[in-house]
Amino acid sequence: MDLSTTYLGLKLRTPLVPSASPLSEELDNIKLMEDSGASAVVLYSLFEEQLRRDRLELNQHLEHGTESFAEALTYFPEPDEFTLGPEEYLKHISAAKQAVNLPIIASLNGSSVGGWTEYARLIEDAGADALELNIYYIPTDPTLGSTEVEDTYIEILKAVKAVVKIPVAVKLSPFFSSFANMAQRLDVAGANGLVLFNRFYQPDVNLETLEINPNILLSTPMAMRVPLRWVAILHGRIKASIAATSGVHRASDALKMLMAGADVTMLCSVLIRHGIKQIGEIEKEMANWLEEHEYESVEQLKGSLSQKNCEDPSAFERAQYMRAISSYPLPPA
Repeated sequence: MDLSTTYLGLKLRTPLVPSASPLSEELDNIKLMEDSGASAVVLYSLFEEQLRRDRLELNQHLEHGTESFAEALTYFPEPDEFTLGPEEYLKHISAAKQAVNLPIIASLNGSSVGGWTEYARLIEDAGADALELNIYYIPTDPTLGSTEVEDTYIEILKAVKAVVKIPVAVKLSPFFSSFANMAQRLDVAGANGLVLFNRFYQPDVNLETLEINPNILLSTPMAMRVPLRWVAILHGRIKASIAATSGVHRASDALKMLMAGADVTMLCSVLIRHGIKQIGEIEKEMANWLEEHEYESVEQLKGSLSQKNCEDPSAFERAQYMRAISSYPLPPA
């Protein structure tokens, strides 16, 4: 069974790719991902806040005591006297490239142009095969219009594309006035891929401490419905590769995403819940299903139920809502 696919111009053995998560912080886990059948790995994210913090720490190190006396320049610390988080990330990329034969996709998580361009170039130099920009942006300023918000995404993408040659994917949320238009704008601006979608971790209220707490909930298969719809709508309408993420826990979930038009399906919560070796189980079940249904390859399956190829394109639009409501079984009176 030919499970191969192409994502960001990279030829991959299967569509199964572990997405950015703490699992990839350990080199042994990345090796296990390869052994379990992963076709590529998206590393854990380097956050914009880390870049800002470390830049401030560096300035503090270099400026400390410089006003004491004229010879203060001789008291500048040597570079090896302090270790910056981003430097460790670059070392991790290099180590991962040496340890496995998989494409390594780095991840930058932020919301402004800032220092992304500098570190994007360093990430490329460290050996990353591609870069994923996880733009986690929650606009809270009521005077900020939707056009300005959308322009921020385009500016970030263009700034990064201007300094790197490796493929760049954009991971974003579905919360746009016109997501189809936003996807097209990113495609035109040079995105090599779109990752649908990142998950906004919502805060919670602690009634005992009266504090706002971060609250991380792992996804369930139900979470795949939103990316499934937009993968299907965008397939064949943009040149960029499409990665489906959120809610992919089983072989059936991955197969549905591929039928909708995804080039790869990304795994996270399922690996945290059941272990990295679950990749191999999902691959085995996918291959069995394809064989039972007389498919010869993933490419033959891909996009077969996208909006472009579906017999009933309205199923992905408002008609789906009306049909779902009218067909729901009500309890007997």
